Amino acid sequence: MRDSDMDERGPLLARARSDAEDHLLSADEPLAGLQRSCGGAVPGVIAVPELLELVTRARRSRSTLAKAINAQDGADTISAWVDVEPQPDGAGCEIVLRSWRTAPLPAEDAYAAFERRATIEREVAELVAWLDAEQRILAVESESAELQDIAAEMQGGIGQPFTQFLAPEKHGTQPLHWRMLDGAQVRVAASDREWRIVLLPQLQPGRDPAGFELLLVSDQPPPVEEPPALAGMVGGRALVGQDLAPVLRQPIARIVANAETIRTRLAGPLPDAYADYAGEIANAGRLLLGLLEDLSDLEVVESAGFSTAPDHIDLAEVARQAAGILGVRAREKNISIEGPGPSERLNAVAEFRRVLQVLINLIGNAIRYSPEHSRIRIQLAQLGERARVVVGDEGPGLSPQQQAIVFEKFERLGRSGDGGSGLGLYISRRLARAMGGELSVDSEEGSGARFFLDLPADPGSEAD
Repeated sequence: MRDSDMDERGPLLARARSDAEDHLLSADEPLAGLQRSCGGAVPGVIAVPELLELVTRARRSRSTLAKAINAQDGADTISAWVDVEPQPDGAGCEIVLRSWRTAPLPAEDAYAAFERRATIEREVAELVAWLDAEQRILAVESESAELQDIAAEMQGGIGQPFTQFLAPEKHGTQPLHWRMLDGAQVRVAASDREWRIVLLPQLQPGRDPAGFELLLVSDQPPPVEEPPALAGMVGGRALVGQDLAPVLRQPIARIVANAETIRTRLAGPLPDAYADYAGEIANAGRLLLGLLEDLSDLEVVESAGFSTAPDHIDLAEVARQAAGILGVRAREKNISIEGPGPSERLNAVAEFRRVLQVLINLIGNAIRYSPEHSRIRIQLAQLGERARVVVGDEGPGLSPQQQAIVFEKFERLGRSGDGGSGLGLYISRRLARAMGGELSVDSEEGSGARFFLDLPADPGSEAD
């Protein structure tokens, strides 16, 4: 080793220089290679996040700073010790690399990769449909103006294969394995954008999928809509549901999706701290989306002309679908959901989509407030002219005082920081009553809670 490569602070492995705008003007290897691996160039803006932060601080404070930085080059995780010395003329900094250690990145778990992709795709989906194991439509939701016609057609085709309405361009409508349909391009008559299908299977260990979540996604941004003028937004019009929600939903969803892309490092290597920041942005966006959805639903259920579309449905199947949709969230907390068995049936007269909405809310609440390694049970019962679904958890339970107010509007029982709006149970009870049923609760503090959804039974039907 040459004397020039050593001083009292240790060996010198590489040098680099930056300018007054934190552009990397020159760099020796391996710093130059790391710059390129992180998406940058030489010369170019410093692309290694922790190095950029250190250089910026040193330049602004005009103080020599030294710190261990961490980065990823796509295959390895890297730890390096860096000295940054600002130049006296304020023109930039000299960067000295004094240590360099690499370690291979751990192999990514296939299930984690699937969940990561699913999280991002859900954020930007503009139409969501739930399918059974044979890819037949069970329910459809969309708030996109471009997709209202196709959503209505699919809603009117409950029980038919979804490919009757969204035919893959390269395959037509013939039955195909779901893996061939996942990612397939489709055209929508009322839209000039290109769309693709995302199929998320509800996997069961050792079995074929029990059903699917279908997402319709476009990688092109939606048409820009002018925000509605403030004048005339009230006086009979739904302020949030008709005006604000359609304008805000997609931009917020894009922010969440982009933040998730950063957090999960799909956009390139990133230190943990920056990934955490992106995660906080994504969570804040989800809270805004949830609030928009709740306020939109609130306007709907409180409108004078609100009614549901009753149909003959199987509550056991709706419960299985709701449990499947929330299965991932439950597994994240090591919570098991015991739903109705595949042979169980309980016929009722109600609107499938609204019952699914209520059960998703009840199961979602149970997951949120239950401890890890606990169990949520979904049970069925027929009580004369009533068909009942019971969602029970092993959470902290509710006191008599809490049970008396839990269905009130904006009631959160003193909770804070959980992201809830306090509208879910209020809306769910309004929906239950609009379908001729009721939503109630029975609980004891420390012994969990049981929520009862009662609906009109289908005449002559009996629970298995």
